[in-house]
Amino acid sequence: MRVRVLFFGMLRDFVGHPAEESDFPEGSDLGTIFENYARQYPRFREMAKSIVMARNQEFAALSTVLEDGDEIAFLPPVSGGVATDPITMTSEGHYFALTRHDIDPRAIISRLLTGMEGAVVTFEGTVRNNTRGRATLCLDYECYESMALKMMTRIGLEIAAAHEVGRIAMVHRLGRLLVGETSVAVIVTAPHRRPAFEAALEGINRLKKLVPIWKKEHFVDGEVWVEGEWDQNVPVAG
Repeated sequence: MRVRVLFFGMLRDFVGHPAEESDFPEGSDLGTIFENYARQYPRFREMAKSIVMARNQEFAALSTVLEDGDEIAFLPPVSGGVATDPITMTSEGHYFALTRHDIDPRAIISRLLTGMEGAVVTFEGTVRNNTRGRATLCLDYECYESMALKMMTRIGLEIAAAHEVGRIAMVHRLGRLLVGETSVAVIVTAPHRRPAFEAALEGINRLKKLVPIWKKEHFVDGEVWVEGEWDQNVPVAG
């Protein structure tokens, strides 16, 4: 059987390309795929405890049996070009998007307001000018776009169901960002402030550990992929 294999972040750098088609015996599982690439690229085995595998845009355990035509992705720890921005607008009015343009919180809020809100809480993550005193020039963000949008939507809908809120928006920027620019926004409307604050905090915390987005930080004297950590419930390869 033939599967399409995708590599992201630092794993793509190890392999030297973002994707390839590979043939495997019928009945192979994700463990077989991982072992194949770990033999070719020893760093995969070294990083096994922080690499996550996905099958058809869903997190999956190594025991997952594959079928012909599956899309397999190797995902390094999250750290938290398209012609048009990938967007999901649900029937309840929640809004989730990836963009290569400036994030405009006021424009997003205007999509969410119904007139019944007593509170609007906005969290913006911005690019700071240093990491532990090392001067930052810029950041590059990339992601597994289709899976990232799916995960953002899932997280937002789960939070909306668990809190007394009106609407939720999550927007993440991709591409190159300069110091001071907004990389991510989580916005929540609600009748009252407490659930709005709680939902916004939960939203950014879950986004940072579940949504497959990676960043490379550029310094005067070099560059590095920023390693975060997966949520404890995500199955890792090692």
